Amino acid sequence: MIRFFRLNVPQVSVLLFLVLAVAFTLPSYAQEPDIDKGKSLFNMNCAACHKLNKRAVGPALAGVSQKYEKEWLYSWIKNSMAMVKSGDAQAVAIYEEYNKSVMTSFPQLSNEDIDNILAYTDYTPPAPAVPIAAATTAASGGDNTTSTLLFGVLVLVLVILVVMLFLVTKTLRKIAIANGVEVEKTRPKRKPLWEVYINNSFLVFSTVIILLFSSAFFAYGYLMQVGIDQGYMPVQPIHYSHKIHSGDNEIECKYCHSSARVSKHSGIPSLNVCMNCHMNIAEYNGEEDLEKGYTKEFYTNEIKKLYKAVGWDEENQRYTGETQPVKWVRIHNLPDFVYFNHAQHVDVAGIDCQKCHGPVEEMEIMYQHSPLTMGWCIDCHRESNVDLENNEYYEKIHAELSKKYGVEKLTIAQMGGLECGKCHY
Repeated sequence: MIRFFRLNVPQVSVLLFLVLAVAFTLPSYAQEPDIDKGKSLFNMNCAACHKLNKRAVGPALAGVSQKYEKEWLYSWIKNSMAMVKSGDAQAVAIYEEYNKSVMTSFPQLSNEDIDNILAYTDYTPPAPAVPIAAATTAASGGDNTTSTLLFGVLVLVLVILVVMLFLVTKTLRKIAIANGVEVEKTRPKRKPLWEVYINNSFLVFSTVIILLFSSAFFAYGYLMQVGIDQGYMPVQPIHYSHKIHSGDNEIECKYCHSSARVSKHSGIPSLNVCMNCHMNIAEYNGEEDLEKGYTKEFYTNEIKKLYKAVGWDEENQRYTGETQPVKWVRIHNLPDFVYFNHAQHVDVAGIDCQKCHGPVEEMEIMYQHSPLTMGWCIDCHRESNVDLENNEYYEKIHAELSKKYGVEKLTIAQMGGLECGKCHY
């Protein structure tokens, strides 16, 4: 320390210069905001009430960092009500504008987390490159040219064959006339077909028998199809994709059809069930099927139909009270004399919905997968064993009937599932 203070002025200047040079040349460790992390944080914390480019429960957040100072945003996000109570003008204005809705506080978010979220809200994705269609057009043109050429060759070959047949026939006729053969008179005279048929009693009898049996067969087949609507796929007033909801988003069937667990009927879900999610999902951003016309615009328009039916004001995020009934078309419909209880099959027996309704999670448009005939039900009762796991209802009767039939597991049929009174009043 003594020697350090004995440095002269030039030596101190050189030392100070070296320190400043090292300080300015050291790499900066300040991290740039991470847009991907910001997107993840936005979806976890903000997406329930905010959208990027549209007003929802709260304001649109695209470009929000340009409207407010960053320090103000830090304080607002971590504890908005504290700022409102302090009388901050901007905080009070937002609070009043959005009907005094209390914004959730996020004290767990660090400034770095908030910077990442703001980077995501400010991010503008680059415009997609316009594909060059010249190569496709050329290839398409080549295919059309090849098809046209092939079609022309086939037509030419057909014309040549017809001309050759005509010339050969004409030549043979000339040769026959030159040899003194009368062409017309060489053809044997035949009796009319109807005269031959009427005079042959065996042909008449056989034809009558065939007509009677074929008529009975087709009449029986037609009558057996009455009331069987397998494959029925009606167009609904609002397009609902089970593939998107049950398949892509893995929504449990009984979330919408909740009465299937406790009632005879599975029930048609109330539109309020739809609004549990679609209050905040106003646009479709999933995959498209352009070949069938299922575009993002198509799905978004169907969501707008839902809003119109329930009377939802998307702009102001409130119900108007102006509702419209939706006339859903029923798909699965059993005759009135048939008793079927969903709760008994779904809750007691633990049967999956797909057992009867097919791969619902793959259906863009819902249709009747199974025939729902009496024979189909009976076959299921004969093949299905009674599941006793966590099911005390069947324990006693199962133990007694197992001894009677000498089996370890009973089928539904062995437990009375084929009795007429089980399904018919």
